Amino acid sequence: MTTTRVALLGPGKMGAPMGLQLIEAGHRLTVWARRPQSAEPLVARGAAFEPTPRAIGETCDVIIDMLQDLTQLIPLLEGPDGLLAGIASPTVLVVSSTVAPGDVRELATRVGKQTDGLLQVVDAPVSGGEAGAQAGTLSIMVGGDEAPAQAAIEVLKACGTPVLCGPLGAGEVVKACNQMIVGVTMAALSEAALLAEGAGVDVALMYAMLAKGWGGSAVLNAKHEKVENRDYSNTGAAKFMVKDLTIALGEAASSGRTLPISSAALKIYQNLTEAGLGDDDLAVVHKYLEQNC
Repeated sequence: MTTTRVALLGPGKMGAPMGLQLIEAGHRLTVWARRPQSAEPLVARGAAFEPTPRAIGETCDVIIDMLQDLTQLIPLLEGPDGLLAGIASPTVLVVSSTVAPGDVRELATRVGKQTDGLLQVVDAPVSGGEAGAQAGTLSIMVGGDEAPAQAAIEVLKACGTPVLCGPLGAGEVVKACNQMIVGVTMAALSEAALLAEGAGVDVALMYAMLAKGWGGSAVLNAKHEKVENRDYSNTGAAKFMVKDLTIALGEAASSGRTLPISSAALKIYQNLTEAGLGDDDLAVVHKYLEQNC
């Protein structure tokens, strides 16, 4: 694999294990983090820590944004010490945050103008959770022009399976579809547990049977033990589903579509977040439904 100068913005639950995969693949990794201590495990494995975004723009060829959303990324771009000020050669900015497709396209237009086309944006949201990031088996949904997308894919294949889904924004559309299915499936699995339990059927047995038939899914495999054990410790906060489903509904509305099932799921996740459960794991929808339905 070709060694590339890669920067990682946001070494969190997903970003940190992705960073380790990049180091193990032989890339020269530089890390930026709001809290320097969160970068320490990567630095201990050979990454460099850079507190100034401008320096990252000056030294890195591919910059991967693993921050929560664009509201966290945009402040790093502007000003004399911002990332854009350091761009002097062709560079690819990979937006792996889950954001609205229109927003990533707007960002690309703006930064392209500000850097005379030197900074090209690719969207590449990921799916597979923390376990997938640790194992290097993420599904990575890429959107963008051919040349920058292929540059991103060459780097991201260390973290899983990156696939070019179409022009800029296409990766975010596919991720929105993914999140619709995840959110609705988690709610359905929770309702199934309540139905089984109410009828005196063992929930673990019920889930084991579902896994062998058409009711099986990656969501079931990942979350069944959490529901069975009422373990809602966070491996991915439920509140993020509000943002993700809102993005999906907004994209559908732009083409004149409504998504009634996803709309109903969004209401559930909004309500559980308002009830103070949003910082718990996605599986906490089970607790919310048990208490309120």
